[in-house]
Amino acid sequence: MKRYSNNKDINNKVKDLLKLGWIYRSGKKHDAIISPNGFRLSIPGTPSDRRSFSNFKRDVHHIACKGSYYAV
Repeated sequence: MKRYSNNKDINNKVKDLLKLGWIYRSGKKHDAIISPNGFRLSIPGTPSDRRSFSNFKRDVHHIACKGSYYAV
């Protein structure tokens, strides 16, 4: 099973987003997911901030609200 982040919450959120139609892209420095409306979001592989999961969820929400596609 692919591991997207060392943080279990971020890893589970990325898996849920992929089921909703987001696309995974690997990169040289940072992997990313691309929303169905075309916006890109970097995945923190080794987050060191304790608020990293809430920041990631906030960024997903902002990207999802930019287009007609909504994710929770």
